Amino acid sequence: MSERVRILGLDPGLRNTGWGVITVEGTKLSYVACGVVTSDGDLDLALRLKQLHDRLTEVIRAWTPDEVAVEETFVNKDAQATLKLGQARAMSLLVPALHNLPVAEYGANQVKKTVVGVGHAEKDQVQAMVKILLPRAEFKKADAADALAIAIAHAHHRKARALASL
Repeated sequence: MSERVRILGLDPGLRNTGWGVITVEGTKLSYVACGVVTSDGDLDLALRLKQLHDRLTEVIRAWTPDEVAVEETFVNKDAQATLKLGQARAMSLLVPALHNLPVAEYGANQVKKTVVGVGHAEKDQVQAMVKILLPRAEFKKADAADALAIAIAHAHHRKARALASL
């Protein structure tokens, strides 16, 4: 019998960080939960980061994942926005680490290629494939669907990553 592993996928953002939890047993994927944690845009950056920290801690405590997968930051033309996204992403890396959870990182194109088969897939294509792979999944926001896609990508790559680290 295969081991059952619970994976938390995180799609970092300062305003909205999507999260999605799946279980993988052998090749079978199952939807557990998903949602979005937010920070208050009226607060100072430090307090917004604390909100993300506290809310991600709540997600980890509530859903007790075994492993975490986080989307890597892409650099865009707005350096300030990229820096803020990087700081929000730091919370997505720090909180699982504080809970002694292994964290894997995946680029957006790698996630899309794994889930859809095309590295430059559109958001609606990713959402459609997440619904096919996880028919019970109910996501109200694209950030939650993206987080589930990140978890799915990790489910497909985790064995190869483990072998590569030997």
